[in-house]
Amino acid sequence: MPPPAPRCADWARADPAVRIAIKTLLVVGLVVAAILWLAGLGGTVDVRVGEWFIGISLPAAIVALILLFGTVHGFLRIVSWLRGWPARRRLKREARNRAEADRSLTRALVALAAGRAEQARIEVDRARTLAGDTPHLLLLSAEAARARGDEEAATDAFEKLAEREDSRFLGLRGLLRQAEARGDWAEARRIAAEAHKAEPNAEWLKSARAAAALRERDWGEALALSGPEAPRAALSLAAAAQAEDPLKAAELERQAFMADPSFSPAVVAHARRLVDTGSPRRGRAVLREGWAAAPHPDIGAAYVAEEPDPTTRIKLVDELTRDTASHPESRLLRAQVALQAGLTGRARQDLQAWMETGAADRRCYDLMVQVERADLGDEAAREKEPELLRLAADAPAAPTWRCRRCGAEHNRWKPLCQACDTAGEIGWSGEALRPNEARAG
Repeated sequence: MPPPAPRCADWARADPAVRIAIKTLLVVGLVVAAILWLAGLGGTVDVRVGEWFIGISLPAAIVALILLFGTVHGFLRIVSWLRGWPARRRLKREARNRAEADRSLTRALVALAAGRAEQARIEVDRARTLAGDTPHLLLLSAEAARARGDEEAATDAFEKLAEREDSRFLGLRGLLRQAEARGDWAEARRIAAEAHKAEPNAEWLKSARAAAALRERDWGEALALSGPEAPRAALSLAAAAQAEDPLKAAELERQAFMADPSFSPAVVAHARRLVDTGSPRRGRAVLREGWAAAPHPDIGAAYVAEEPDPTTRIKLVDELTRDTASHPESRLLRAQVALQAGLTGRARQDLQAWMETGAADRRCYDLMVQVERADLGDEAAREKEPELLRLAADAPAAPTWRCRRCGAEHNRWKPLCQACDTAGEIGWSGEALRPNEARAG
């Protein structure tokens, strides 16, 4: 039986040396066939130049042309190789330098992570010498300089980063951190504004700009840049105090009240603005809403400030405290206006009701002393004063404006605690009972 014919798969699995030999034989065969074909061609090629005459057979002319083309092509290739030799050497040297710079960069990162700032600086300088001032090397150089306390060198590296178009934001971010660290908030605001132009969508940058505005006491910009978690009522009221346009100030006071109706400074400011612009009824409505949200002495004082008649003031206070009758501030306000109207019995009733709760503060006992003097006279009241003064000394302190961050006390509300330099943290410390708790009492 004859052997089976070879298949394509058998050729693909053949030994590589066999495949090369077969290919070589095919090429040689084609060359020989071409030579024989040229040799069989007839005819000549005549070249005449003046009296000169050259005659050559056609196969020889074809061979000569092929040899001439090969010679010219080889010569041009050699010339091209010689001209590109300096560039190839430069590229090879640059590749070698980049590889060595990468190794130095790795060693610098390891040294920086290990806390060896000086070793990191040496490695970074070597990498910069080899690879130049690339963005990542400049950034690492700045961080290494900051790690060893050389802020001047770090500034130089950050400035070089900021000069490059592709790394401008990185440089500005580093310069911003330096300005914040040294407390130069005016410079921090300027740098943050430039960084915002480079990267408008950077969320952390918005917070940084807001923090710088707070430090510079620019409440309007701080309000515009702050997020929903910021004390917007306090910032709006502070911005209203800085606004030169009365309409803008009025709008900011309204925003402060809407942001937090329990924030008494905003309540009083918004109501006073309405009264001053010819809307006393709306102003009192704002005061009633603020009192319902969180009773405060300033709101009560503002509610009766425009009424000189003591009897009418009592009616106004009854109207104001109708839904918060048992709240300490309601009892205190009713007792105060009753005492001013000469109704000592009514004032005594509210103060005694407050004492019976066991939560009366010093204001209650101090006012009771005045009630006793008005009711009994100075001589008769002296017998009861020592007991009331003793109770006042043991009672909780009167509420006041206190910073929730550091506990510093303030005689009035301020947008910024000067003790800890924190904005929007000053609150009324004695506001423990809310309207729903007062109704339950």
